[in-house]
Amino acid sequence: MSEKVLQYGLFPSPITPLSMARGLSFAELALSPLGYLLWLENRSDRGVIVVQPLDGQGRRDLNAEFSVRAKVGYGGGDFAVCGEWVYFVEAAQGRIYRQSLLGDAAMPITPAFGRAAAPTPSPDGNGLVYVHTYEDKDVLALVDGQGKRWPQILVQGEDFYMQPAWHPQGRYLAWVAWNHPNMPWDGTWLRLAELEQQGEGWHCRRVETIAGDEQTSTFQPLFSPDGRYLAYVQESGNWWQLWLYNLQTGNHRQLTETAAEHAVPAWIQGLRTFQFSPDGSSIYVIRNQKAQDRLVRISTESGEETVMDLDTPYTALSQICLTEWQGEPLLALIASAATIPPRLITVNAQGKTRVWGRAYPEDIPSDSYSPAQPIEWAGKDGETVHGLYYPPHHPKAKGKGQPPLIVHIHGGPTSQVKNGFNPRAQYFATRGYAFLEVNYRGSSGYGRAYREKLRGAWGIVDVEDAVSGAQACVERGLADGEKLVIMGGSAGGFTVLKALEDYAGFFKAGICLYGVSNQFTLVQETHKFEAHYSDSLLGVLPEAAAVYRQRSPIYFVDRIRDPIAIFQGEEDTVVPRAQSDAVVESLRRRGVPHVYHLYPGEGHGFRKSETIEHFYRAVEAFLKEYVLFA
Repeated sequence: MSEKVLQYGLFPSPITPLSMARGLSFAELALSPLGYLLWLENRSDRGVIVVQPLDGQGRRDLNAEFSVRAKVGYGGGDFAVCGEWVYFVEAAQGRIYRQSLLGDAAMPITPAFGRAAAPTPSPDGNGLVYVHTYEDKDVLALVDGQGKRWPQILVQGEDFYMQPAWHPQGRYLAWVAWNHPNMPWDGTWLRLAELEQQGEGWHCRRVETIAGDEQTSTFQPLFSPDGRYLAYVQESGNWWQLWLYNLQTGNHRQLTETAAEHAVPAWIQGLRTFQFSPDGSSIYVIRNQKAQDRLVRISTESGEETVMDLDTPYTALSQICLTEWQGEPLLALIASAATIPPRLITVNAQGKTRVWGRAYPEDIPSDSYSPAQPIEWAGKDGETVHGLYYPPHHPKAKGKGQPPLIVHIHGGPTSQVKNGFNPRAQYFATRGYAFLEVNYRGSSGYGRAYREKLRGAWGIVDVEDAVSGAQACVERGLADGEKLVIMGGSAGGFTVLKALEDYAGFFKAGICLYGVSNQFTLVQETHKFEAHYSDSLLGVLPEAAAVYRQRSPIYFVDRIRDPIAIFQGEEDTVVPRAQSDAVVESLRRRGVPHVYHLYPGEGHGFRKSETIEHFYRAVEAFLKEYVLFA
């Protein structure tokens, strides 16, 4: 039977705006040795902890009262488990609560001021270290496990703290710290302190910096179960590599040397890329190479590596955790592939997986999805640029000629799109659009040298890589050069605005989500975490004022003449709505075709189901009017 020929962009897709809105997202994971898998499930704008016994019986929500979400910086570090107790951060007031897995009401153990994140219980459960921020001052705080006493400040003096970790005997505490103007992927310190009890409180003595500096980043300190080692990730040469520190001898040993990443940019609290086996003889690490993840087991003594072949071909893995279950190691991960939506899985030592949760119903056959294709092309200066290309796809139909292309620019800009499930790409590819994810120079995942290509060049290199990526697709017969669209959010939205100004007429239309339009007001109004991010991307003010003006789309917005759709959260504190309002005012005044949707109750990134459904309906209508039928 011959394939039907359909118009690109009008393929009948099994993915609807409503199904996009109703999909779940998974954040944190935890395994309890008592036999429970727990995860944080984001349902619309609520975060819910789900408790799943490993015997397969009686899945339930931990409680129905609280929305769980930490809000230090961009969030993360939402909950932790110690024995039967779950410690979680409640979204509204930022307090830490304690609740039993065995059935009990949640009780607050920290007061209602400031914001908390990364609750980290001591091995005996008597103490809880956490990151706390109040009036732009960040500290590591300590509270007793039952919240009977007022918390104390344990560590202070740096601008930021992340990833506190207890020694298994409770003797030491390790953490990552850094100061402005650095971001955590620029340079951090890995601190190690000996803990000493004083009356009812504790203090840190003999605080050492054992790794990292202002030009070298560190990530995820973790003590071995026997207390001999502290494992961590630190940059070595061009890559984030895994290291072991011997607490007795003080020696450091590099465990990995592969040209790949073993960490991720620490945009949020609570990120994990590796775990010790229960006996400490091995480390299981997620290795990111060319936008694809593998699970690798490494001997802590010999450094011998074994790539674990999972029984399902997952290509994106995150948030690894581990416990001993029925006498052997059991890992849990968030896993997906280009044609497999996100799942919560456990993995045994033989690579056999079990699915415990699904982000989508999976009622859509996998052959309905577009298979992502890693792609490289030469940038305008001849350097290699990376991306992922999703061809338009329908299992029983094809298009005629070349397809329209959506060039998508990720946020950050220090981020990366991996070869995992990409619901936005699939939404458009299954409708007959080609979709290009541009991991422009400045993205993570390809080594520090590639990541730093954007230093001083934000608004130049990213824009050029978006344009050259579109040109490469056209030259290779993968896209219609008359139907190119550029789309992005946050830093990606900034690139959209700059591309429409600097290459007017190249793209048929643009789609901008909460994009940066004014670099001056951004650094004045954004949150503490990114207050000096632009120092490396653009330069230090006031000396770099001319650069900031040149890279602020609002000063050249009159160059935008191509149709554009703008979407903005009314309560966005990262890129405030004034950034979008100013662009829209110019478009209205000049009569440039545009649509503007302002969403009440939404911040930086849309969470509400009704917002997401409306967004996809609005984008599809916009593309039909200004691209398909223009």
